[in-house]
Amino acid sequence: MRPVDLIVIGGSAGSLQVILALLAEMQALSMPLLIVLHRNGGFESTLEGLFATRTNLPIKEVEEKDILQPGTIYLCPADYHVLLEKDHTFSLDYSERVNYSRPSIDVTFRSAADVYGPGLVCVLLSGGNADGTEGLLYVKAKGGYTIAEDPATAEVPYMPQQAVSRKTVDVVVPTEDLPGFVEALSRYGIPG
Repeated sequence: MRPVDLIVIGGSAGSLQVILALLAEMQALSMPLLIVLHRNGGFESTLEGLFATRTNLPIKEVEEKDILQPGTIYLCPADYHVLLEKDHTFSLDYSERVNYSRPSIDVTFRSAADVYGPGLVCVLLSGGNADGTEGLLYVKAKGGYTIAEDPATAEVPYMPQQAVSRKTVDVVVPTEDLPGFVEALSRYGIPG
């Protein structure tokens, strides 16, 4: 087993219930966890509050130059790409949309892989576009560990199916098993 330094979860349409179940499972974390969720700006304040009802861990929407803290769950703000810097701080970027999305899962996965390499775990959930697939390829190239929600059980299978068909994932996990699987990774580390 090798240690996990950061977990990044990317999701879009159909992923909210999986994220809520995962948060309920996460009662202790020795590393930060970052959630990249496609959403519109009007939903942002209620989302942070909703997440806080599912876990006793601190939930924080990312702000420019925040330092990643172990045991904290971070939520990407609506309408900004979120980048990670070598000094383990966040940067917010308002450049063009990637895969029709801002925040883009691809952008955050790539940025996290440059900083965390083999200590990175990235999880791609349900969604209706191909965001995340290129990012997972990059994460794998940097030695990170990649997971996709099983398209057969995902509410909107397109996004994880793109990743699975491109062979970008180390493991495909059924929806109902994802919370326990990610919690076990956070507790015990990456297999192999």
